[in-house]
Amino acid sequence: MTASRTHTLFSFGTLMDERVQTALFGGAVPTSPASLAGYTTRPLKITDPAVIAASGLDVHLILERRLGASVEGSVLHLTDEELAAADAYEVDDYARRRVVLSSGESAWAYLDARPLRPAERIVVVGDSIAYGRCDPRGGWTGHLAAAHIAANEAERRLFNLAVPGSTLADVGEQTPPLLAARRPDTLLVAAGINDSAVPLTGAAADAGTEADGTAGTAQIDRLTGSLEALAAAALDHNARLVVAGPSWLDENRTRDYEGLRFTRARALALRAFLRAWCEANHIDYLDLWEPLRERTELLVDGLHPTAEGHRALYEHLDAHGR
Repeated sequence: MTASRTHTLFSFGTLMDERVQTALFGGAVPTSPASLAGYTTRPLKITDPAVIAASGLDVHLILERRLGASVEGSVLHLTDEELAAADAYEVDDYARRRVVLSSGESAWAYLDARPLRPAERIVVVGDSIAYGRCDPRGGWTGHLAAAHIAANEAERRLFNLAVPGSTLADVGEQTPPLLAARRPDTLLVAAGINDSAVPLTGAAADAGTEADGTAGTAQIDRLTGSLEALAAAALDHNARLVVAGPSWLDENRTRDYEGLRFTRARALALRAFLRAWCEANHIDYLDLWEPLRERTELLVDGLHPTAEGHRALYEHLDAHGR
């Protein structure tokens, strides 16, 4: 019985070469011409001997965003095993992510593994930490905007749409209608710790939580629904979804913060959930926990970073995302 070819993969480089297909898949695979709007390519130096041997090249191409540009290529129709072989062939500089072709069809493509490096127009959504509270320079998002735009002031943009107090449910509802006017190629969701907070009074204090204070089934369902809505909104605009996880908190100073209780255990549970969801759905995850770990002096109130704390978050994000 012939294996079912259930995966479509957009190729713009060596995977279109029949010799490479033979080396990876045992022969040529069904292909059809395709194009990808909103992208251009740049060269990437390859050092893996096995990849060089298969392609005969030590310089491949990698995608980066460019409004108005287009990349011509082919769609490869692959089985599960062939897609796994393609994953193994691509070096660590690439990550397999969803894109929307010029035809309107969705397909896999290998993008830059650092999700913010190829970006041109970034929309940031999130809560008060993404908003930049406690830093008159706009927080880590302000630092990111300055560096991103300075690299190409004529073409690059960053829109900070974060709203203090927002949860992922709020962001999932409010974000989709805001995207069209800003034409983003990257949607950066700063998933803060509001989703891990426990209200101190009222029926909501126990809703969706387990006995140990970690997220319960109801809360996980809400988080999943919000992330799926954001993923769909990003794909509607052919934008890359990037999720930035919560930053470290000092629970000794946040036990009663504006009617909410923040605990490290629940924040860590949120972090683990976000990381697992992103991995399962081939979405980029950027961890913001480590830069402030045990550095309580970089927190104004145990929760919001100082100006120096925001700088530390930006430098970590810059090193891993750009």
